[in-house]
Amino acid sequence: MALTAFTSRLGRSQGRLATSKATSGNYAFVLGDDEPGRFFELARGDYAEVTQETDLTDIMLVRALLRLRVPASTPNGFAWEASLVVDGTKCARMRAQADRERLVTDLAANVSKLSGLHTIGMRLELVAA
Repeated sequence: MALTAFTSRLGRSQGRLATSKATSGNYAFVLGDDEPGRFFELARGDYAEVTQETDLTDIMLVRALLRLRVPASTPNGFAWEASLVVDGTKCARMRAQADRERLVTDLAANVSKLSGLHTIGMRLELVAA
């Protein structure tokens, strides 16, 4: 499908989104566009990230619980990578191929050597498979 000004956009339906399915603190985290019929041509290394400053004093692990659903339209040779980042560095990551959905319960970063305020976050990135 050729992308046009009518089918391609980036921004309004990307990032951390509250959706009708987002209940009790659950949100969709989208790279590209979440609205049906809207597409964006992504390149390797494109990512969406959400971060926050957190006091990591006396914290051993930062964990993520997520469901990763990779679009069937992901080009051959590419995968989606979900990663926990601490101060901009990927500390834990996992990958999934096109047209897959996976419940991720074991993504954790060891932060036991850190104390004080640090920026932690979640990154969703298009990577080479």
